[in-house]
Amino acid sequence: MSNQIETTFQVQLENRDRQTVFWRAILVAPVVFFIATFAVDTWDSDWDSDWDSDWDTVTYGLFVLPVMLALAFRGTYPSYLLAFNKSFFELLNRVWAYITLLNDQYPSIESSNSVKITYPEINEGKSLSRGLSLIKWAMAIPLAIVGFVYALYALLMLVLAWFNIIFSGNMPEVCADVLVRTSQYWNRIYGYAVLLVTDEYPTFSL
Repeated sequence: MSNQIETTFQVQLENRDRQTVFWRAILVAPVVFFIATFAVDTWDSDWDSDWDSDWDTVTYGLFVLPVMLALAFRGTYPSYLLAFNKSFFELLNRVWAYITLLNDQYPSIESSNSVKITYPEINEGKSLSRGLSLIKWAMAIPLAIVGFVYALYALLMLVLAWFNIIFSGNMPEVCADVLVRTSQYWNRIYGYAVLLVTDEYPTFSL
């Protein structure tokens, strides 16, 4: 089994639903709002520091700090936190696949086949380094910088895909490939630095 998160997206290239693609940003709003409710500080005006706001934006409601502390001081990844993080991360990816036009399947808040994520075996956290769990976020900064460049390229492909679907009903394969690979790249970063399910440093390549 791989030591990295592996993500498979259901991609639909032909016979796309032009109407839902045109209004996608509006259609996805209810699910995005549902996800936003998990980022507690978003609704807490007393937590107004820039650091807290940025951290919520990065983690999207995933349990990170409790996992980090549990790994560092107990050497274990609590099963209930792992179960939640896996399910919630898959939801985030279903929404992402819909937003990035990879398919026309509206993101369910329950498990579906639009996205499949395979996680490395961590043996309840015993396979993970205690010390690394505290610094992985810092070690991932170079990966995020490169990922930002990939994201800009993917954004260009997304715009091209949107226009192609609106006018032809089809998504160019090259656009889908870039969007999928960029999403997989960021998922590997999240697996390493946010979900903390691997000690293997992700590659910089797509």
